[in-house]
Amino acid sequence: MIALLTGRIAALEDGTCIVDVGGVGYLVHASTRTLAALPAAPAPARLLIETQVREEAITLYGFADPAERDWFRLLTTVQGVGGKVALGVLSALSPRELVAAIAAGDRASLTRAQGVGPRLAVRLLTELRDKAGAMPATAGLATPHPGPAGVAEDALSALVNLGYRRPEAQPAVARVLDRLGPDAKLDAVIRDSLKELAA
Repeated sequence: MIALLTGRIAALEDGTCIVDVGGVGYLVHASTRTLAALPAAPAPARLLIETQVREEAITLYGFADPAERDWFRLLTTVQGVGGKVALGVLSALSPRELVAAIAAGDRASLTRAQGVGPRLAVRLLTELRDKAGAMPATAGLATPHPGPAGVAEDALSALVNLGYRRPEAQPAVARVLDRLGPDAKLDAVIRDSLKELAA
């Protein structure tokens, strides 16, 4: 099984990249998040790989970080979620946003992912609610923010008081905190979350 590829990016395409390792080009499927993190060809790159062997094909899925790979593995344990749908979910939601969506029971966030309809979203929420907490990758992701305790909760409370529903506000706050980092100030988080919700 291939678990890691280190080589040069030969090509970047929609949903895939080709990694040239010693003259052999490996076609790797990846989320938009991972593809965006890769350098332009022909720069060197390193990808964590999940290899899926089927009767008709061997497919490589690439990840820029271990958390995304671990979520891919967890997502594909859910009935009806193959590699393509799992990458669709990871393209729509970061691991941090997935934790927030599952904690909030936010079906709408999951249905933003390509290939996820309302029925599959409910199945994902039901099956992952118990499993997500046991993932090593969720250590530090279980709260929707990396910053000082209370900033996310205070921002959520402010947005709820402004009339937003908690399930729609929580992913927006998580995205903003992901972008602003651990030293984010409450007023900036609220302001940027309002922009996210208005978009």
